[in-house]
Amino acid sequence: MDEKESHLDISLSPPTTHLQVQKPAMDDRTEEAPPRESTNPQADTENPDGIQERGKWANRTEFLLSMTGATIGLVNLWRFPYLCFKNGGGVFFIPYFVCLFFCGIPVFFLETALGQYTSEGGVTAWRKICPMFEGIGIAWQVIVMYLNVYYIVVLAWAIFYLFNSFKNPLPWSTCYNSWNTGQCVNQSSTSSINATDEYYDFDTWKTPEDEFWNFRVLGKTEGLDEPLGPVRWELALCMLLAWVICYFCIWKGVKSTGKVVYFTATFPYLMLFILFFRGVTLPGAWEGIKYYLYPDIYRIANMDVWCDAATQVFFSHTVCLGVLTALGSYNKYNNDCYKDCLALCILNSATSIFAGFVVFSVLGFMAYELDRSVEDVAASGIGLAFLAFPKALSLLPGAQFWSVLFFLMVLFLSLDSQFFCVESLCTAVADMFPHVMRKPWRREILVLGIVLVCFLLGLPLVTNGGMYVFELMDIYGASGTSMLFIVCLETLVIGWVYGANRFYDNIEDMIGYQPFPVIKYCWLFLTPLICTITLSFSLNDIWHRQTLSGLSLVSACLLMLAPLMCIPVYIFVALCKSCSNGNREITAPSSDLRQACPHKPRLTLCERVIFEGQRTSHRGAEEEKLVGEGTSGV
Repeated sequence: MDEKESHLDISLSPPTTHLQVQKPAMDDRTEEAPPRESTNPQADTENPDGIQERGKWANRTEFLLSMTGATIGLVNLWRFPYLCFKNGGGVFFIPYFVCLFFCGIPVFFLETALGQYTSEGGVTAWRKICPMFEGIGIAWQVIVMYLNVYYIVVLAWAIFYLFNSFKNPLPWSTCYNSWNTGQCVNQSSTSSINATDEYYDFDTWKTPEDEFWNFRVLGKTEGLDEPLGPVRWELALCMLLAWVICYFCIWKGVKSTGKVVYFTATFPYLMLFILFFRGVTLPGAWEGIKYYLYPDIYRIANMDVWCDAATQVFFSHTVCLGVLTALGSYNKYNNDCYKDCLALCILNSATSIFAGFVVFSVLGFMAYELDRSVEDVAASGIGLAFLAFPKALSLLPGAQFWSVLFFLMVLFLSLDSQFFCVESLCTAVADMFPHVMRKPWRREILVLGIVLVCFLLGLPLVTNGGMYVFELMDIYGASGTSMLFIVCLETLVIGWVYGANRFYDNIEDMIGYQPFPVIKYCWLFLTPLICTITLSFSLNDIWHRQTLSGLSLVSACLLMLAPLMCIPVYIFVALCKSCSNGNREITAPSSDLRQACPHKPRLTLCERVIFEGQRTSHRGAEEEKLVGEGTSGV
């Protein structure tokens, strides 16, 4: 497959977090806004109307572990190492870190700070910051809905393999099973086959792990234009089990999630370290690591390498999904989200690099055992997790033990990413309709509804032809093209419409100091420029490599355009409302938001004022009163 790939802080103080105080221009900062310590998070209590206030993380550790679990997943394990190998080894680190520092960290920080400042989920955060661009938040939720539907299938596969890992011998290590064909060649035979053997037709023989994957797990059909076939009940039950686990991880919101992540976010690291120490002690391991890191300096001039680096940064840091904004919204107002984001981004990249040593040490061993080159056995994505690695582990003494460890790691890496995607959607819906959703047991029912709908929508992905649907949703639904466009737009809106200087003032009011100034210029210039260049090459690649037709082509177009169309649609709606109401403040933030320095310019460059201060919109609060009355941040 081609990969384009909470707990509450109790406070009895009145909720005055984002109260805006207007002062004359000559007043200093301390006169313009109350001290930061006076802004209290919402209490986990009920008001006389029975509306429960939003919760807060019980402590900073819960937030950091939740962000770790949400952002570090299979893309770190199965995509980054292969991209290094494919794009010049150690040379790939250069474009990767350039994109990380000038795109990944600024956008990661922007989305997290947006949630912490507004105390809102992905949709209402944009409604309060800039009503005209509320469609960005809707686009986030469309993409996250795609992930909720199809990413759970990866957990189902991992559970299926986990159950089969207890069998002896491993079912993907032999050709003596009911699903095997006459073209299957036993693992013990493949190392002795060479080009002079006339008995074997090398274009048709299959390995046992290939046949286990294609025939036992997937039951693949010829293509999407063919009937999908019946639901594979074993995979459907595995998917149901995965959804049950996800539900009970997040059904109580930050109350349950904050405790679960102590295990789910740390356990994969334990597994990763165990596999690392086992991998580097295997014969041939260092040959694999050399293939992973050996630099090919000439690859640095290839634009495809830079495109891979940019898309990897965005995929691995979970931007454009509303997850960072949702998790940040449960922070205390004065949490130092800047340092948190820097630490999390460094941890994310370090995990990706470390995972490369684990992957290629094992692949080097497999190449040694099969007497092949590392290049022949290297794989990415699904092929790495469910073909190459199981094959390599089956060659080890105690193969069942190592297979159980590996698929437990895959399961927990996927689990965190999955239930935080559901949490993002749930938070967005609850914040859009607070008077409906913030009553006892409403959240549990909402989460259950999302789980049931996503389970039913996911059933076509566990049919005989489900893999083709999975590939369409993976490549065109949560596509790098859509993400690049949205990232470019959200940085431009914050930088030029809301105002980078004003957002810096908001952040300083929260954390007590201003972040490194370069981030401001990344929002204004560097990130949109890099995203635009990468997007142009991505579109060109799609245009020249597109091989779909019929229903597949129509489905791909709809999947890619659906989130992007939300943005112009909401802009049009905002313009129509503005014209009908005679209100021109469609870009002004809500009056609910606390503005520490309302008289200061929104944007300055080289000490020149680009945009003067902007009065806030009172329309925002009035509209919210109509849809649900009450906000999570005030």
